[in-house]
Amino acid sequence: MTDRRLLDVRGLGVTFATPRGRVRVVDNVNFDIARGECVGLIGESGSGKSVTALSLVRLLKNATLEGEVLLDGKHLFTLSEAELNRVRGGEVGFVFQDPMACLNPALTIGYQVAEPAILHLGMSKKEARSHAADLLDRVGIARPADRLRDYPHQLSGGMRQRVMVAIALAANPRLIIADEPTTALDVTIQAQILDLIREVSAQTDAAVLMITHDLGIAAGLCDRVNVMYAGQIVEQATTSVLFSAPEMPYTWGLLDSLPRMDDVRGTKLRSIPGSPPAPPLPDDICRFSSRCPYARDVCRDTGPELVVRSPIQAARCLGTESTGWIT
Repeated sequence: MTDRRLLDVRGLGVTFATPRGRVRVVDNVNFDIARGECVGLIGESGSGKSVTALSLVRLLKNATLEGEVLLDGKHLFTLSEAELNRVRGGEVGFVFQDPMACLNPALTIGYQVAEPAILHLGMSKKEARSHAADLLDRVGIARPADRLRDYPHQLSGGMRQRVMVAIALAANPRLIIADEPTTALDVTIQAQILDLIREVSAQTDAAVLMITHDLGIAAGLCDRVNVMYAGQIVEQATTSVLFSAPEMPYTWGLLDSLPRMDDVRGTKLRSIPGSPPAPPLPDDICRFSSRCPYARDVCRDTGPELVVRSPIQAARCLGTESTGWIT
């Protein structure tokens, strides 16, 4: 923990009501982010990353939330809807994963990018329009003044994703939640967007929660990384430690799945065998035990806790050695 902590998530749990009963999909998640820091949340699709992010600002419908989410000491779960609307888009900027589902098809791009500046920064329409054009230029959209008059369906998927980034940055938020912000972007624009997020964070001291399954993005952008599996944080560490000395076999598997420059031509890509467990998720075993080549009997009898291994690393594992998959 640090006295510069901006976001503090304590015991976050998310449960949905389903025809089969109540299903808990995020379980006792704890992490924090300091001002000016970028923290990653990585894991396979379906591990609970996006649900965790959406729950922070109560954007989930028909979900029961547990725990505390503190933004600069303010408990977001206790705010009224009106108070929370001042946080969303103002103090917290959100880059959503699916821009076509999130952009309003009946409103111009200019209106949607300018709106947060009008609502949260008190800009006039003229000032906000100029601000919107500048943001579109910064995210790499050509002829930004012309694009302000366009509607979402007139833009490519990559351009819509860049518009989402511009909207998230429009009100100079203190926290940026970026859920796969470089989806559908080519590598050049991807690098430009990541550089922009890094630049904004450095200039405004904004905290960043970067949600991604791209380990390269996490390695290049994040100061610390949380690894998520089956609704739980299974490892936390500084980026350098996580990529050089991971302690959780699931993290080893993620890293081993990356193509390597020293692989012999024709080598098959490696993968983690099996599939993540389907809800409802068990509490009395290690949720990774069915896929873990190092699992022992105790792993199938006990639900491990997230144990602090050092001041900069914690892991949810009952005692494997840090050797094997990473060579």
